[in-house]
Amino acid sequence: MKFPSLTTLLCLPLPLMAAERDDALKLPDVLISASRQVESRTATSAANTVFTRADIDRLQPSSVTDLLARVPGVQVAPTGGRGSLPGIFVRGTKAAQTLVLVDGVRIANATSGDSGLQFLGIDQIERVEVLRGSRSAIYGSDAIGGVIQIFTRRGEGQGLQPRLRLAAGSNQTWQRSLGLSGSDGATRFNLGASLDETAGIDSTGPSYASDGDHDVYRNRSLNLSLSHSFNERFEAGLNLLDSRGRREFDEPRGSSPQVPYSNFAVSSLGSYFDAQLTDLWHSRLEMAHSENRDDSRDKLTHQSSPFNTYRDQVTWQNDLTIDDDNSVLLGGEWYEDRVHSSTDFNEDSRWNRAVFAQHRFHNEHFSTELGVRHDENQQFGGQTTWSGSLTLPLNARNDLLFSYSEGFRAPTFNDLYYPGFSNPDLKPEHSKSYEVQWRSQLTDSSRLETSLYRTDLRDAISYDADANTMGNVAHARINGFEMALDQQWGAWTSTLGLALIDPRDRKSGHTLSRRARRTLSLDIDRQYDRFNVGASWQTVSSSYNDETNNAPIGGYGLLGVRGGWAATRELRLDLKLDNLLDKRYSRNLYNYQGNDYGYREEGRTWLLSLTWTPAL
Repeated sequence: MKFPSLTTLLCLPLPLMAAERDDALKLPDVLISASRQVESRTATSAANTVFTRADIDRLQPSSVTDLLARVPGVQVAPTGGRGSLPGIFVRGTKAAQTLVLVDGVRIANATSGDSGLQFLGIDQIERVEVLRGSRSAIYGSDAIGGVIQIFTRRGEGQGLQPRLRLAAGSNQTWQRSLGLSGSDGATRFNLGASLDETAGIDSTGPSYASDGDHDVYRNRSLNLSLSHSFNERFEAGLNLLDSRGRREFDEPRGSSPQVPYSNFAVSSLGSYFDAQLTDLWHSRLEMAHSENRDDSRDKLTHQSSPFNTYRDQVTWQNDLTIDDDNSVLLGGEWYEDRVHSSTDFNEDSRWNRAVFAQHRFHNEHFSTELGVRHDENQQFGGQTTWSGSLTLPLNARNDLLFSYSEGFRAPTFNDLYYPGFSNPDLKPEHSKSYEVQWRSQLTDSSRLETSLYRTDLRDAISYDADANTMGNVAHARINGFEMALDQQWGAWTSTLGLALIDPRDRKSGHTLSRRARRTLSLDIDRQYDRFNVGASWQTVSSSYNDETNNAPIGGYGLLGVRGGWAATRELRLDLKLDNLLDKRYSRNLYNYQGNDYGYREEGRTWLLSLTWTPAL
């Protein structure tokens, strides 16, 4: 297989504007999230990683967070086994500083800032796009570290196409999924449902005896996508993703013995109207509703603590082609957050209005991109963010990119109104980022992408011990280097990702908590006619669990192997072994009776799956 040249890919953006969006979701060399429109991956200024459904089937990840851990510059630090709360750090920023979208819909919990990525069913996902670096000039709040967008499963081809997947594995893991997709040309749909269950592991060691049980996880997911093309210029559709279930967890820091669990639900429903109004004017209107619900309970006390947030969202985007070299993006966005909780918040709703614009120029000598967005928020007033980039094609195989971007994050309802430690006078967090990228088609079978960046964070929200409340008291500087190398070696393919970061608190000089300075990920795969084999290697250096750097977390290396056999055109068997060397490691610490202990991770695990796609 040969990689397409930079010259070829740079010619793609304009034709792809007219391509069907669902078809583009299956292509590895295009990107949608960077400018909210279909474009070539090489035409955007954003450092990016894309996983298609074919990648997901080949890599056999256990979850979305397992997939994200392969991205250069992204670190995942869960608090135990499946379904546990993960810390997701994109370029050294914390989880709440990265925007998470499902089919363009914001899904983050408005109280905690957590997006519930650990709950999204991997069988219901068509594509994952990860943008590294601020995109607030396009998306507004939260997009300081980057943007993670999940696209739900789509149909393809003519007629009806059913699919069935059954899997069994270690720790009493059982997975079942069923789907049906179809198309008659004008109308296409996909309907899928899955059930994922595991007995889990005991996530903590020393703790209350009541916490000594295994932490069960159960997830039921549903996905529906439906679209209809009324003619060549007008299309409408809707997308639904709903994941809900129950997760058990340990609470070793509690003041009394507990057997805690929570009932969770993460859902998004979006509809859109897509119109090519003229040959030069493309318009898209999206309306959406999302919910992030969590009801924490305890078997011993029967207590219940629901934290539910709801969001309505409307986005209108217009893409204008001025001439062969110039294009303009113009849009507006409105969303409203609402909180329903057992905790009494002083305020339980707020709205946000925004307008944004981006100009792009491209010719054979250089390309530029300039974007601006203004947000007006009911709680904190107005915020304006800018971004700009310059692309210099050194030759047909090499590009050099320079970019500057600003970002901000609005304080959550917990930051502002949670009784006891909140501060209603908080300002948004702000960032400025500077980046240089080199993208090279080294050979027809080898592609290299590198990034060197610096991010300055100010007004970061953290606990102010002197004032005994939350405050805009933290300032950080993050320097980093990333490298992604895709290589074809005959019948072998490999993907290597490397990240080096130096994330420091500017006041104390300490390393930011739970950020490893060095990470490396390697995936190698080979296809043998109807058989395929692959292996993954991931290494993460040591880090600290606290801001004072007194609680070190050891580094680790993990090896996984996988294989598959296409027994027939309709039947496929897959087997994977994760943590093959049975490495004992922790990515997060907890404190029990004054001592720090590591949350347990799963040891060696296996999963055998059968996929049946009968022809109708």
